[in-house]
Amino acid sequence: MIPVHTLPDAFSAADCARLLGQIAEAPARDARLVGRVGADHNIRRADLVWLDDLPGTDWVMDRLIDIARVANRDVFDYDITEFAESPQVARYDSAREGHFDWHSDIGDGRLAERRKLTIVVQLSAPGEYEGGVLEVMPGTHLVAANTAQGAATVFPAFVLHRVTPVTSGARHSLTVWCHGPKFR
Repeated sequence: MIPVHTLPDAFSAADCARLLGQIAEAPARDARLVGRVGADHNIRRADLVWLDDLPGTDWVMDRLIDIARVANRDVFDYDITEFAESPQVARYDSAREGHFDWHSDIGDGRLAERRKLTIVVQLSAPGEYEGGVLEVMPGTHLVAANTAQGAATVFPAFVLHRVTPVTSGARHSLTVWCHGPKFR
């Protein structure tokens, strides 16, 4: 069975508020799909802020490295060599019917083909939005990610997952990928 690992308190509520404050004034970009020139709003509708573009967010990557180290040691045991992409904060809001249809994070492209693990941290408190559930399909069943603020969900990058449409409010999440040699 392919595991989906949860760390319920990876970030504190204060950490989430700090990061959301840091990105509040940052220019967001319309989310695209790997290997595509433009956005496909039928598949993905969200705004992104890349943390490498923001000063003072190094603490976030330090925390994500710790999460990856523990999850990989305790659960996955993959050959992880680096974080080759910037962490991103996604905003899925009801005004745009924010969502991300079924997909995997491993794919075409120099970086996407080497993604091993996906880490998603829930930044919004559950009462701030409706819908917007991260669902992971590691086999024939669905796993709904923990919606507690600060919870991290870690799963193999090749596993299908989605974010259901946000029907009220806005959901923020932090995502990063761990990279290594191609799976074989």
